[in-house]
Amino acid sequence: MKVNFNMRKQQALTFLLFLMITSMGISQDMIYLTNPSFEDQPRHSQPPANWSDCGFSGESPPDVQPSGDFGVYREASAGNTYLGMVVRENDTYERVSQRLSKPFQAGKCYEFSLALVKSRYYISPTSTRPDEYTNYTTPVKIRIWGGYQNCKPKQMLDDTEPVTHYDWRTYNFKLEPDAAYTHIFIEAFYDTPVMFPYNGNILVDDASPIKVIPCDEEVPDEPEFIDEPVLAEEVITTPRTPTPSPAPQQNTSPTPPTPQEPIPTPVTPEPQADKEIAGVKRSEMKTGIEIQLDNVFFEADSSRIRKESTEALDEVYDFLLTYNDVVIEIGGHTNSYPPAEYCDRLSEARAKAVSEYLAAKGINRERLKYKGYGKRKPIASNQTISGRRKNQRVEIKILEMKGG
Repeated sequence: MKVNFNMRKQQALTFLLFLMITSMGISQDMIYLTNPSFEDQPRHSQPPANWSDCGFSGESPPDVQPSGDFGVYREASAGNTYLGMVVRENDTYERVSQRLSKPFQAGKCYEFSLALVKSRYYISPTSTRPDEYTNYTTPVKIRIWGGYQNCKPKQMLDDTEPVTHYDWRTYNFKLEPDAAYTHIFIEAFYDTPVMFPYNGNILVDDASPIKVIPCDEEVPDEPEFIDEPVLAEEVITTPRTPTPSPAPQQNTSPTPPTPQEPIPTPVTPEPQADKEIAGVKRSEMKTGIEIQLDNVFFEADSSRIRKESTEALDEVYDFLLTYNDVVIEIGGHTNSYPPAEYCDRLSEARAKAVSEYLAAKGINRERLKYKGYGKRKPIASNQTISGRRKNQRVEIKILEMKGG
């Protein structure tokens, strides 16, 4: 008798998975999603792997962000990428779906959560104005549906209020399906009731497993913070000056205190042979030269410096500590997507953040000038993602070199 090897192999893998779930104590009542953090190559007009586009014919599908397309750069809440969806003024909106690991059970209640945020920018043409760019910025809500077939929702299970915040927050949903639905749908939708359709956006990440809960259990309505809101004007002040320790209590013991060795006074290091900033040596510098810092990064739409920038900034700090005759200007630059006023404000806030970082480490503020140039000085095309990333940069300009 011949046995189908592939069938036996599949049965063995299924049994092994069952044993793993049982041994790990994972509830068999849990329903799992495939690719719950929407991981894929960042790109526009194509949903993440394992999620189906259920939008409108003639309209582009949702996006995998942050790709830089449409001005979306925010970091993911979980993993590296997330889902970007919009609603449009022509009465179309975006929706994705996938088959559940097992069906809902009618009469049972479930808890489910998503991380949601609104992007400051989602800049794209519209069907009514294809030659103009519009910022899809009006707040959007998320609706969760259940259904039997892909892209055919049957019952709306829960929804949110319109998402107005620019920081990731966790939204909890209580799902009470009235049938054994096999598919789940995540839909971007207008604030209801809808008087007039509008252009808006929402970013979605970190879908949780769906777990059974008692039907009388309350699910929190208010979203939970994942990260604190960050304003464009906010600047980094770390590393902060340490808070001095309280003075020790007077020693009343008859035994005299052990003498403490004096704390050595920091000494400015002697100039070393040709220190550099971003590959440009001191001997190659002259007044007016501009040096691009390629590895200084900020949180999306913010002046908060990301930790991977430390090495590049500390190189500038070491240079200025060694050559105390040098005065610099820190210049902030953006790409061309946001409005000019916002670009000016953000670029100056980022330049100031770098200045504050260096000053907090001990560089005299009189040697640190800063200026925001906004989008006035592009060094590459703003029509491509790579070009926009090059334009969004920090530069160091040598203003004075008294020693030569």
